[in-house]
Amino acid sequence: MNKTTFDFNEIVDQSHFLRQFSERFAHGETFYDLDELWDAVMGPAMPLPIEVEFIHLGAGQKRRYGALILLFEEAEAELEGRLLFSIR
Repeated sequence: MNKTTFDFNEIVDQSHFLRQFSERFAHGETFYDLDELWDAVMGPAMPLPIEVEFIHLGAGQKRRYGALILLFEEAEAELEGRLLFSIR
């Protein structure tokens, strides 16, 4: 299983996360919002199976990035074991 980690000590906002995700998985395409990110996660952009890990995400950041966290939690449920999501 592939694994990718997003370090929230380096990510400054949701747009920055979307750019990082795009660079890793979109092969030249850029995602600008959570709807586009959902389509990418559920579509061919993600090299399934994969483990996605968010690190250095403090309590305040968990609130700030709540929609992003929820997106990956829902994707994990939808993809039934082909995507594992964790926060460390």
